[in-house]
Amino acid sequence: MIIKSVELKDFRNYEYLKMDFYDGVNLIYGDNAQGKTNILEAIYIAATTRSHRGAKDEELIRSEEVPESSSDFFNERDAHIKLIVKKEYSEERIDIHLKRNKPKGFAVNGVVLKRLSDIFGIIQVIFFCPEDLDIIRRGPGVRRHFLDIDISRTNAIYLKSLIDYNKILESRNKLLKSMAFHHKKEDEKTLDILDIQLVKYGTEVISTRKEYINKLKVRTKEIHGSLSGGKEILDIVYEPSVTGASFDKELQKTRQKDLRSGQTSAGPHRDDFTFMINGKDIRKYGSQGQKRTAALSLKLAEIDITKEITGEAPILLLDDVFSELDTSRQEYLIERIGNLQTFITCTGNDDIIKSKIKTDGIFKVINGKVTKET
Repeated sequence: MIIKSVELKDFRNYEYLKMDFYDGVNLIYGDNAQGKTNILEAIYIAATTRSHRGAKDEELIRSEEVPESSSDFFNERDAHIKLIVKKEYSEERIDIHLKRNKPKGFAVNGVVLKRLSDIFGIIQVIFFCPEDLDIIRRGPGVRRHFLDIDISRTNAIYLKSLIDYNKILESRNKLLKSMAFHHKKEDEKTLDILDIQLVKYGTEVISTRKEYINKLKVRTKEIHGSLSGGKEILDIVYEPSVTGASFDKELQKTRQKDLRSGQTSAGPHRDDFTFMINGKDIRKYGSQGQKRTAALSLKLAEIDITKEITGEAPILLLDDVFSELDTSRQEYLIERIGNLQTFITCTGNDDIIKSKIKTDGIFKVINGKVTKET
């Protein structure tokens, strides 16, 4: 699986850009705020339907000031992303249409997708950036988001169960809020039906998360052991809000509490998982170096698991990560890149990257303009 090219129109700070890529390592460098990360972001959107930064669609569309006499401060242009992806026996064209006031549109080989979730799995992308430390140091929502994206990339059944669960959860919460003001007898029956559905899909989500984290903990333990010279043991502990077997009982137990708060207090939407080094929670007790090593171990484990599940090597996006890693971690990452198609962004001062990584192509970015150097 190789990304052959990307074409951007009115995306972020690019009025128009067409880039052809190399099969190996593509190095994209330049000063900060020039548009390097925007290229990687476009690729990630094509793979997962969303920005790794959590940006809304209107924030992705290039804005242009218009004369003061105009009634609109920004014009109403849309943005477009086109990716050409080469697979073993085929070539795919992915088109994304980003709109200001309407849902984004996706098409593959000219066929419009009815559901955005259908884009998952067409290309496998691993994104690694300094903000991935947030997976370890921030709250449970960040870790759940990572887990859901990571599993959904390779498991369509999980993605459907998760979407269905979130829809039922939203309906249940709306009903709970309504019942706080107008508690009708028929609402109790509706709540019972929603609980059955919530347990069905929630149990599937919990089971798949548990299975995936077990794979993740094996891989990360092995990688982290190598990075730390065998001095540290990394473990990942899944902390489900409820077990699948007890979910229905927990919903009954917390129903009165939920009615008072207007929120569902039990379920996989409140799951978490913890990173432990030598038995200690590194979110609380770990050093910055340990957190960086754990984050690197996590991302490298993603690569291995993706290969194992799909039989294909994923595409690796490294956004300014080398500046966050010491020499030994840089060297380990370079070694593990292997034969992956890789996109690396860095500033013009990161000459160490050019000297240590065999690059197939180098691109310089200045204010939304890209120049190929090799």
